[in-house]
Amino acid sequence: MTIATALLFCIVALAAIATPGPTMLLALSNGSRVGVRRALPGMAGAMLSDFVLVGAVALGLGALLAASEFWFGVLKWVGAAYLAWIGLRMLRSAGGIDVAALPAAQHGTPVQIFGKSFLVAVTNPKGYLFCSALLPQFIDPAAAQAPQYLVLAFLFAGLDLAMMLVYAFVGARAVRLLRGRAMRWLDRTCGALLLALAGSLAFYRRGSAAA
Repeated sequence: MTIATALLFCIVALAAIATPGPTMLLALSNGSRVGVRRALPGMAGAMLSDFVLVGAVALGLGALLAASEFWFGVLKWVGAAYLAWIGLRMLRSAGGIDVAALPAAQHGTPVQIFGKSFLVAVTNPKGYLFCSALLPQFIDPAAAQAPQYLVLAFLFAGLDLAMMLVYAFVGARAVRLLRGRAMRWLDRTCGALLLALAGSLAFYRRGSAAA
């Protein structure tokens, strides 16, 4: 893999990552609730899912999901149900509280924050289809493929981290600027968007363009 190929991959991947999706919305919400530093476990969970996605594509799981209606449906409905559950919890959030006055445990432990972001990303079948369509285009079939997939995984995870930091920072700044109203506004907006994403995932078909 050449440097030019890696740079082109970064440009294409960044365009996809920057689009608000479930993991970015969680980074925004976590940043508003616990601040950027305490939101880092969630980012680590999302980054781990990136390595799982790339590894799955390298092993052929993306092709399996594209070919198997059953397994695609299983993963799709699990992911949609989990997104809907998180979205409903956010919609029911009372909001309007002094975030700084609450102990961090009330917003979830680091393990819970990590697990939520990891599960949201790893149960999204669109991620597998997107990676299975995108990654092979940047792989040189004449060279060893495992090291190339590893490089792409690190690049993808690094770009993902950078964008999640931006979203978390925006969330943290919003709380400082809007004070008590920020939690309600952010929670309900993120909750509604996650529900919309859950609905779009539920009606997603393998033949649709990956996003």
